[in-house]
Amino acid sequence: MSRWRGRWLLAVSAVHTVFAVLAFRSTLRAMWLRGMLDAVGEDPMRGAVAWFVLFGAALAVAAIAVDALEQRDAPLRATGVALLAMVALGLVWMPASGFWLALPPALSMLRGRTSRAGATGAIGPTLAR
Repeated sequence: MSRWRGRWLLAVSAVHTVFAVLAFRSTLRAMWLRGMLDAVGEDPMRGAVAWFVLFGAALAVAAIAVDALEQRDAPLRATGVALLAMVALGLVWMPASGFWLALPPALSMLRGRTSRAGATGAIGPTLAR
């Protein structure tokens, strides 16, 4: 299996986070100046910005996990289904968004293994190499 999906998602995460810092710098600065503890408070804009930043971090964590699975040539179909479901909902709610960027790796994960002959599809034996 070609090892690009996790790295692709990590790049999307990096772009997402840089965009957040640039697009929401005044809100992030206000949160910083408030002292960070309970910096969101009841402000819906600050809440949206916080979730935007946190999603970038969560996507990075998922990307690192996908890359580790790819490195071990583990099956990615279930991860691809979950990612595709999230992308589909994101695209329905926000068609003019970056969710399109996660579509290529999600669809690729659905195809299953393309290399290693004799792979059983179980993670356990794959990790035991």
